Amino acid sequence: MRKILSSLTDGRGFDIGLVGLPLAFLFVLSGLPLLYNVLMSFQEVDMFSLGTFFRPFVGFKNYVSLFAQRETWPILTNTAIFVGASIAGQFLIGFSLALFFWTNFPGASWLRGLFLVSWVMPGLVVGAIWNWILSGDFGVLNFFLREAGLISENIFWRSDPNYSLWAVIIANIWLGTSFNMILLSVGLSGIPKDLYEAAELDGANVWQRFWTITLPMMRSTIGAIISLGLIFTLQQFDLFAAITSGGPNNSSNVAQYWAWDQSFRQYDFARGATISVIMIVFVMLASIVYVRSTRQEVRG
Repeated sequence: MRKILSSLTDGRGFDIGLVGLPLAFLFVLSGLPLLYNVLMSFQEVDMFSLGTFFRPFVGFKNYVSLFAQRETWPILTNTAIFVGASIAGQFLIGFSLALFFWTNFPGASWLRGLFLVSWVMPGLVVGAIWNWILSGDFGVLNFFLREAGLISENIFWRSDPNYSLWAVIIANIWLGTSFNMILLSVGLSGIPKDLYEAAELDGANVWQRFWTITLPMMRSTIGAIISLGLIFTLQQFDLFAAITSGGPNNSSNVAQYWAWDQSFRQYDFARGATISVIMIVFVMLASIVYVRSTRQEVRG
C-alpha cells in the first residue's frame, strides 16, 4: 500500500489513476447496465421477475421469437430507411453549407452560428415544432408546397402511412445538418491552400479540384461524420415520440422506439432488451469505423 501511495505522490502512478478513475466511472454507469441488458435478452423477464437478478434462462429463444414476428422485418426496414435517408440528407446538406460558408463572405461566421440553433435544441422541442410544420390542416410545409404547385391538396404527413416515416426523416435531417456542417467546416479548414493554388496553376477547374483535392483530403473526416451520424441516428427517440409515436400501424416505427414500446408499454422487458442488443451490434460496428477514421486522421 505504501508503494502505491508513493507512486501516486511522486507522479509515476498519476497517469494510471488519471485513466483508471474515468474508466471505472464509465464502467459503473454504462458498462454494467449494458451487460445487464445483454443478460436480460437471454432470460425470461416479466413484471413479477423484474426485481430479481436470477431468472429462467431461455438461451436464444427471445431472438428466435423476435425474428418470427410479423412486424419485425418491416420495422427493421423502416430503421434502415430512416438511418440511410437521415445520414445522406444531413451529410449532403451539411457539406453544401460547409462549402458555401468556406468562401468567407461578410457575415459568414455570424450566419453559420445561427445554424447551431437546431443542434442545441432538445429533441422533444424540435418534434413539437415539426408537429406544427407538418400538420395536415394548417402546416407551413403544405402551404409552401401548394404555393409552389407541387401538390394540389394537403398531405397528412403524420397520419398517412405513406408519409409518416418521411415526416420524421425530414425533422431529423433538419436536426442534424448543423452538426455535419460544423465538423465538415473544420475538415475543410485543415486543407492547405497551397494545394488549390498549385492545381489552379496547372489548369484544374473547380470540379477537378473538388474531386482530386477536397474529397481525398476529407476522407477521414467524412468517415468519422458518417459513423457518428449512424450512432446518433440509431439513438434518435424523441422525434418519434413527439411526431408519430411509431404509427400509424407501425408505418413509422423503428427499432429504437420499438424497444422502448416493448419494454415500457407492453412490459415485455426481455424482448425490449433483445431489440436493444441487436442495435448495440450496429452501434459497435459504427464505433469501430469511427475509431479507425480518427486514428488515420491523427496519423496524418
